Amino acid sequence: MALVAVTPEPLDVQALMAEMTRAGTGDGAVARFVGLVREQNQGRRVSFLEYEAYEPLAVRALGRILDEALESWPATRLGVHHRTGRLQLGEASIIIVAVSPHRGDAFAACRYTIERVKQIV
Repeated sequence: MALVAVTPEPLDVQALMAEMTRAGTGDGAVARFVGLVREQNQGRRVSFLEYEAYEPLAVRALGRILDEALESWPATRLGVHHRTGRLQLGEASIIIVAVSPHRGDAFAACRYTIERVKQIV
């Protein structure tokens, strides 16, 4: 499983987490973020979201964000998958998993990643 992906398939945070965690690595924390399609945005009702992306460019941008995060939290491993296509309310549009020896680093790297995705992807 790729650690960075842009896909029309439903996202599986459990599978990404399983891919990233393994015994004997010294990890003490896993932080995960699942972004869902919500029914309100800026006071307006949402029925669905439609995501389009040029996959090679989007994957490169996501990889750049992970590289940035690793500069601040070098002991952390990160994975991010973003969904494309038409998503219904409650479906996951993005998943992020951060694995680290320490919870603070995992939380911080996960938060940094979603904030940067919202800015540049």
